[in-house]
Amino acid sequence: MPGMQRFLGRFSPYVYALLRFVAGLLFVQHGLQKLFGIPGTQPPVDVMTQAGLAGIIELVGGTLISIGLFTSPVAFIASGEMAWAYFQVHAPRNYWPMMNGGELAALYCFLFLYIAAVGSGKVSVDAVR
Repeated sequence: MPGMQRFLGRFSPYVYALLRFVAGLLFVQHGLQKLFGIPGTQPPVDVMTQAGLAGIIELVGGTLISIGLFTSPVAFIASGEMAWAYFQVHAPRNYWPMMNGGELAALYCFLFLYIAAVGSGKVSVDAVR
């Protein structure tokens, strides 16, 4: 709709910043769960394992994506981690993401790939630097 684009288009830098911020914070929660057992649904994993490395990428990467610092390379790494998680953990269970529980990993993968391509945006620490 041209009217909607005309109305919302002027807010696109702020909507993108909100998308980046929320996606980063949601990713941080996965890292907190792996590394510290927060919110308590599972015990922490050993940092010197593949799951521990994933937790570090999620915690640190999610924080950096959220605030918009080194966003493109960090989001690219996060996208790769999610692709790896999908193909290693979910795809062997079933071909369809809805059946293998991998829809969140697939969505994160492509969302972070988009963020890597777009960069930090106007509302970010990178823009201030």
